Amino acid sequence: MTVRSLSPEQSAVLRAAPLTYPRGAMEGSARDGTPPPAGYRHFEESVRLRRRDFGGAARDLLGWRVHDRAGLRVHASGTAGHFDTVVELHLGVGPLGVRIPCRVVDVIDEPDRTGFAYGTLPGHPESGEERFVLDREPDGSIVFTISAFSRHATLLARLGGPVSRVVQDGMTRRYLRALDRL
Repeated sequence: MTVRSLSPEQSAVLRAAPLTYPRGAMEGSARDGTPPPAGYRHFEESVRLRRRDFGGAARDLLGWRVHDRAGLRVHASGTAGHFDTVVELHLGVGPLGVRIPCRVVDVIDEPDRTGFAYGTLPGHPESGEERFVLDREPDGSIVFTISAFSRHATLLARLGGPVSRVVQDGMTRRYLRALDRL
C-alpha cells in the first residue's frame, strides 16, 4: 500500500469540519494521568522497538507509514508532523469499508521525543483523540507509545459494542508492531 494525497477540495472540507469531542481533554489524561472525560474509554500501550534509528522511525511515523503498514488505506493532506494536517483513513474495502477522518491537533518535536495526536472528525466510528509518540531513551532504545480516549460515535460502532473495542485494540497492536516491520 502507499500513502496518497488528499485533493485540495477534500482537504478543505475536512479542515472545516468540527472535532467530534471536547478539545483539550487529552492534555490531562495523556500527560499527567488524570482521568479521561466522563463517558470515554482511555488506554495507553507502549513497546520498546528493536530498531534503533530514531530519525528513521520518526520519518516513518510522521509520514503515515505506521498506519499504512498496519493495513489502512491512507489519504492525507501532508505529514503528521504538521498541525492541522487532515487524513482520511480507510479500513476494509467497498461497502464494508469504514471511513476514518481525522485532523492533527498536536505535534511533538523535541530532540529525543517526537509524535503527534489526531482528533476525530464527523464520520469517524469513534469520537476522541489518539496520540502516537516516540521516545529515545538514554541507552538509545526507542519506546513507541499510543494513548487515546474514545467512545463510540456511529451507529455501526455502537451496534458493534465490544467487537468495536476488539477492533480498536487490534489496530493499536498493529500500529505498535508496524515500526519494527518498516
